[in-house]
Amino acid sequence: MPPLVLASASPRRLALLAQIGVAPQAVLPAELDETPLPGEIPRLLARRLAAAKAASVAAALPEGLGPDALVLAADTVVGLGRRILPKAETPEEVAACLKLLSGRRHRVLTGLCLIGPGGKKAQRVVETAVQFKRLSDAEIAGYVAAGEGIGKAGGYAIQGKADLFVTQLQGGYSNVVGLPLHETAALLAGFGYPLWPPAESPGI
Repeated sequence: MPPLVLASASPRRLALLAQIGVAPQAVLPAELDETPLPGEIPRLLARRLAAAKAASVAAALPEGLGPDALVLAADTVVGLGRRILPKAETPEEVAACLKLLSGRRHRVLTGLCLIGPGGKKAQRVVETAVQFKRLSDAEIAGYVAAGEGIGKAGGYAIQGKADLFVTQLQGGYSNVVGLPLHETAALLAGFGYPLWPPAESPGI
């Protein structure tokens, strides 16, 4: 089995990988400026950042991981039309994001990039459409007070209390959490990473 490196510090992504039986040999988050470029749309930002994170970590792998290591990176972006919502860093930003999302449909896009030996690379962008109900001021204030939205793209975490706000979801739920499992598994399989243990030979 080739060693797998997760180029992300997100505990959610690590937990999602564990859900399908994948345990990275190393977690090496990439430190990048994630500011959108002028005129950049959500899909292109997600794709660009995932590729940049994977390339940054792949270029500086510890020798102990060997030449066959795979580097997996992901970046999740919340888009409202062409607008990119921030990763909310303050309660005020969480509230501002929720006010924008209230009663509206938005997109959650996760860019995936897997780099293998010899620089072989595969990329995907996965999209999920999410519809929020109209939120009252009390609901927004309550969610802000809960603190779940800090550090989250779009100011919310669907795996927590924000699931109460969702009236419709089209696409993968794990994508909204931060790592689309179906597409991630497909990328890993394409690079020869076994997702299932070999079947035992029947006894004679």
